[in-house]
Amino acid sequence: MKSDPKSLTPHEIVRELDRYIVGQHAAKRAVAIALRNRWRRQQVPGELRAEISPSNIILVGPTGVGKTEIARRLARLAGAPFVKVEASKFTEVGYVGRDVESMVRDLMEISIQLVREEFRELHAPKARERASERLLDLLFPPPPRRAPRDPDADDGEERARREESRDKLRVRLRNGDLDSREVEIEVTAKRGGTIDIFSSAGLEQMGVNLQDMVGGGKKTRRKVSVAEARVLLEEEELEALLDQDKIVAEARERAESSGIIFIDEIDKIVAASSKQGPDVSREGVQRDLLPVVEGSSVSTKHGVIKTDHVLFVAAGAFHGTTPSDLIPELQGRFPIRVELTSLGADDFVRILQEPENALLKQYVAMLASDGVELVFTSDAVLELADVACRANESAEDIGARRLQTVLSALLEPFLFDIPDSFEGKRLEITADLVHERLDRVLQDEDLRQYIL
Repeated sequence: MKSDPKSLTPHEIVRELDRYIVGQHAAKRAVAIALRNRWRRQQVPGELRAEISPSNIILVGPTGVGKTEIARRLARLAGAPFVKVEASKFTEVGYVGRDVESMVRDLMEISIQLVREEFRELHAPKARERASERLLDLLFPPPPRRAPRDPDADDGEERARREESRDKLRVRLRNGDLDSREVEIEVTAKRGGTIDIFSSAGLEQMGVNLQDMVGGGKKTRRKVSVAEARVLLEEEELEALLDQDKIVAEARERAESSGIIFIDEIDKIVAASSKQGPDVSREGVQRDLLPVVEGSSVSTKHGVIKTDHVLFVAAGAFHGTTPSDLIPELQGRFPIRVELTSLGADDFVRILQEPENALLKQYVAMLASDGVELVFTSDAVLELADVACRANESAEDIGARRLQTVLSALLEPFLFDIPDSFEGKRLEITADLVHERLDRVLQDEDLRQYIL
């Protein structure tokens, strides 16, 4: 299905999310409605469009139940700029550390990368054609300019021969017959990177390009193969075709109208009533966060970005606290609250097998690269899910992330021995093997030593 929010109804969005995330239907419905509402707002005529604010969402649930994955998949589905930040990394204004506005700067940078890649794909055929012509000029140089001849002289036959030879060479070049031949080309040295400078908002990467201060990149001549020259020339032609001003303008519009900022661990900036001490004010971080979420103008090195229509999705486990402990103003900016449920053995069985990026599929694909067929029997899958559940009950509940640690503990000797000392082309994982490898781990008092 094409990742175009204009063509996706809420039902279609949920079906797409189901391909990667098991359960959590309430959260999927909420984000599907939020995504569709963004497209609906774009269709509203007149001044009313600017008055329609996004319905920000706060996802509440234990770790490892899919909060981050829902937001990430939603952004990929929409082709929207997406940035994930951790609220615990921010500090109140006046303290050394990241300020909350840096998330908007990060969103703009990601939006530029997204738009730039799209422009590169759009102009790639033309850049490839230009690079081929430049290669042809190197392999079959045009004739030197000669003094004027008798106007009655006819050079048509000579030009025809040259064009015929050039066409034959073009075919050989396209087929790769000339890739090993050496040519001398002139390339532009890459521009310098960025430097960090101090601003009133703290240490921010303002991206000062030193080469822009002193002029363009230096031209150098190199002897390379035709295959390498093709890559260098295509890249150079592609850069020449890209309009940086258009890229920035499109990226700014996309960040402002369809950007998604996922604020994880928002519960970490909620101070419990018993919290005492000189720690950086958590409520102060919330107050700094409020204007960004509410809608403000943030200065970036690419211009001012307005956050009025950026979709904010927050998430947290809220152990010992609740979303109601956030300051009232910030609560009001997250009107949609969705509770995510803990995962059980049945969910783990589905997570292991059903999603397109399921863990079992990943391990099967990795061992296939070593020429080994990895097979999990149905009873082994059930046992793995049961082990993960019991491990979560005995130690910290880390949700579906436990499956990765359980599988790592189970397959560790095979992953080490393959392909050096493993005999055979088929490895079958059964319930008995799961018992043999993991029962000892579950019975050990210090479970974290083996699984976490």
